[in-house]
Amino acid sequence: MTGRGRIAALLALMGFLASAPAEAQTTKIRVGFCARTISAAAAPFAIATEMGWFRAGGVAVELVTLPGSTDCVKLVATKDLSFALPSIEPLAIIRQQGIKAQNYYTAYQGNTYGLAVPDASPITSIAELRGKKIGVTSMASAGLIIARALVADRGMSPDRDVTIVVAGEAAQTAALLRTNQVDALSQFDTQYALIENAGVKMRMLDNEAIARFPANGFIALEETLRTRRSEAVALAQGYAKGTIFALANAEAAVRLLYKIFPQSKPTGKDEATAIRDDLKVLQARAPKWTLEAGGVKKWGYNSEANYSAYVDFLLKWGVLKEKVSASDLITNELIDEINRFDPQEIAHQAQAYK
Repeated sequence: MTGRGRIAALLALMGFLASAPAEAQTTKIRVGFCARTISAAAAPFAIATEMGWFRAGGVAVELVTLPGSTDCVKLVATKDLSFALPSIEPLAIIRQQGIKAQNYYTAYQGNTYGLAVPDASPITSIAELRGKKIGVTSMASAGLIIARALVADRGMSPDRDVTIVVAGEAAQTAALLRTNQVDALSQFDTQYALIENAGVKMRMLDNEAIARFPANGFIALEETLRTRRSEAVALAQGYAKGTIFALANAEAAVRLLYKIFPQSKPTGKDEATAIRDDLKVLQARAPKWTLEAGGVKKWGYNSEANYSAYVDFLLKWGVLKEKVSASDLITNELIDEINRFDPQEIAHQAQAYK
């Protein structure tokens, strides 16, 4: 090829590259997942990753597992994480210390926590836990806060009348229950399903006092919501779409969970058994994902009435030392932007997914 020919070829190649569509740029964001292990509760993240919804919003999401909601909130407060998915109680506590963080998307409109005992236990009510040991996943878990509030609600002292201990998660917790090292648990719906998968059938106690209160949601510093708004929206919108998909096709949700987070697939089980067990875990969480659980109309909407009622409950039983306004804890400023998609289209896509 002559020099002139090489130049012409080079110019042609440069023209092709200039006209080729540029690959979408993504920003990696680390999100606090407030449990030590990835379970079926993380299915919306896996689905949004596989379906390209996070990428379309310009983000790549990395889940960071943590012992509990308290650690999630602390790491957002120290800016070690930009976003996290904790329950609201530690946010309400740290807000009183001057940390300006808010919940901008309610992921679980119904409360996921509650006190439970093995089905064979003679204990039938929270009032019968006097003198008993209550196991939490960690001392950073909101289960600790919930246990103290529910015990106080039944007229007992959480410091003197019960003992709250770390029981770990899943199989570890099941082993402690079998050997009577703990009498009851203050954990959450997916953990109870995992414990049942490990062979200990659980029975919920009288948790009506908190059942209607909202639980986990996406939080960020107010500064982050101002300066990284598009990332906050992309994270929550991808999660919302993943939630709708999981509600419409639970089995596909579990399979995508295994694909994106292979560490979540149980070991020592054949695939059919693993999927069956994790469907139970996902189905334990599903009712709290729904809009109906919070009486709201938009995905992620933060009901000020529901949060206010919960704050009043926490204040009444000493979890909060002073009143905090629900309007300081939540913001619906991003909700309309997050909901700019067609939920029916996502549901149909899920139903057709093979």
